[in-house]
Amino acid sequence: MKKLLHPIAITFYVLALITSLPLILPNKSIKKYSDNELREVALSRDMSAVPKSYEELLKVVDNPQNPLSREKIALGKELFFDTRLSRDKTISCASCHNLKEGGDDNLPTAIGFHGRANPFHLNSPTVLNSALAKAQFWNGRAKDVEEQAGGPVQAPFEMNMTPKEVEQRLNSDTKLVDRFKKIFHKEHITFENVRKAIGAYERTLLTRGAYDRFLDGDNNAISASAKRGMTLFIEKGCKGCHTGMSVGGQSIQKFPLRRYFSDYIGIIFEPNIRIKESPFPFENRGGFLGKDDNLRFRVPILRNITKTAPYFHNGSVDKLEEAVRIMSKYQIGQEFSKEQIADMVEFLKTLEGELVKY
Repeated sequence: MKKLLHPIAITFYVLALITSLPLILPNKSIKKYSDNELREVALSRDMSAVPKSYEELLKVVDNPQNPLSREKIALGKELFFDTRLSRDKTISCASCHNLKEGGDDNLPTAIGFHGRANPFHLNSPTVLNSALAKAQFWNGRAKDVEEQAGGPVQAPFEMNMTPKEVEQRLNSDTKLVDRFKKIFHKEHITFENVRKAIGAYERTLLTRGAYDRFLDGDNNAISASAKRGMTLFIEKGCKGCHTGMSVGGQSIQKFPLRRYFSDYIGIIFEPNIRIKESPFPFENRGGFLGKDDNLRFRVPILRNITKTAPYFHNGSVDKLEEAVRIMSKYQIGQEFSKEQIADMVEFLKTLEGELVKY
């Protein structure tokens, strides 16, 4: 009893109660929309469908510093699958970004040259729809897909090459040199133009699915459960961060946004108070703390999220339902019920899509 009444213990109990109030108090009722109203609300809040045609694609993803052309895109596609960009010629961009499996590798941490794992235990974000994002990598350190394309090639634990080595290797291929010359108007292949070609191809890797068909006007494209999940997504504020055509990737946000003393109390009785070591609501594998080590991460793209498990930067969560629960509690401050989680997952399933053949 004395341990229970210890002043420090009492303080923790009181603070835990206060910070848990959002989870205890009843949630406000969610608005109900007709199909047309739900669509109008979504479209008015920057939720939009992926374009169907090449001409519409250019309006969305073309880069003035790297103008798209069909020839450049075709060249970039070949390089995306070219193992010559890795030191031992066994790894390509596609090795970690499987276009048939959600655009990632479905591993907790990326595995590269000679089986080396990412030292921060970071997994591979999807390349699908990544051209729609305003920043690349988990800490947003690259501004676009062209800049991002050069990172894994040079990382010693990924493809383990230098720009000079890439240039020397590719310039020995006279047919490839001729193709680069026609597109970039330079006598030799440069690493910068390799990045630009790959980036051009990645700008076409957009997917469309049931979500897009609903936004285009097909009320039967998604289920009633998915519509409830979409309403929840909008009304609870999920779309505040997971916004834009890509449904994410538009900003750098703090995670976790909320903390609960109940997570940090640990064992307060024997022998001393133990504070939870991980700053996350899961194991801190790799010790990566985001941009500037300040728990700030690029908001993940939710399109095809059902195909990109495991979740979060270090792949510590296997199930999408658990990822939704964690986000509702630690970002929104209102832990979803089982029914709400089920509806949200049904909505997220509508974000699955097939590559548009531009």
